[in-house]
Amino acid sequence: MVPLELLYVAFSLTLTVAGLSMVGFAVRSYRRTSRRALLHLSIGFTLIVAAAIATTVSAFLTGFDRTPVLLSVNYLLTTAGNLFVIFGILTG
Repeated sequence: MVPLELLYVAFSLTLTVAGLSMVGFAVRSYRRTSRRALLHLSIGFTLIVAAAIATTVSAFLTGFDRTPVLLSVNYLLTTAGNLFVIFGILTG
C-alpha cells in the first residue's frame, strides 16, 4: 500500500470508530428514554458509518477503478444518514 492509501484507511477507521460510538450512545439513549428522535439519530449515524465502511472496502476490492460509482453510493448513503440526523434533531 502506498502512503496515500494508508492515510485513507486510517481516516476511514477513525470515522468508523467515532461513528459507531455515536450509534452506541444514541441507541443506549433511545433504550433509556424511548424517544423516537434518538432512534432517528441512531439510524442516521448507522447509515453514515455504513457509507464509510462500504466505500473503503469497495475501493480496495475494485482497485479504485470504479471511483465515480463508489462516490455516488457513498454520497447517497451519507445524505440519507444526514437527513435522518437532521430529522432526529428537529423532532427532538
